[in-house]
Amino acid sequence: MTSHVHMIIGTETSNLSDIVRDFKSYTSRQIRQEIENSNHESRKEWMLWMFKRAGIHNERNIDYQFWVQNNHPIELNNSEKAIQRLDYIHNNPVVSGFIEKAEDWLHSSAGDYAGIRKGKVDNLIFIV
Repeated sequence: MTSHVHMIIGTETSNLSDIVRDFKSYTSRQIRQEIENSNHESRKEWMLWMFKRAGIHNERNIDYQFWVQNNHPIELNNSEKAIQRLDYIHNNPVVSGFIEKAEDWLHSSAGDYAGIRKGKVDNLIFIV
C-alpha cells in the first residue's frame, strides 16, 4: 500500500517483536539513504525534515523516524485465520481502488500465488 505495509511473519526461534523492530530499523535506513541519494525526488528536503522532526520528538530514536512506533498484530493460530488474512492483504489494493486484480499489485505476493510472476521474497508458503 502507499501508506502502510501488511506482512505475515513467523518464527520458530526468534521473538516476533525483535523481527519487526529489526525490519523497521533496516528499511527506514535504506529508504532514508534512497531519498538522500535521489536526484529525482522533488520532496527530498521536506521528507527528510519530516522524518527528522518525528525522530527528535521520540525519545526512542537517535535521529530520524520513518515508521510509526506501534503496529496491529493479529495472531494467526489456525489455517482459516491465516488464509483470511492473506486474502485481506492481497485484496487491500483492490478495495482501495489502485488495481482491478490482486495479482496486478507489484509489491504483493498475490502474483506468486496466482502463478504469474516470481516475487522478490522467498518462502511465501506458510503452514499453520
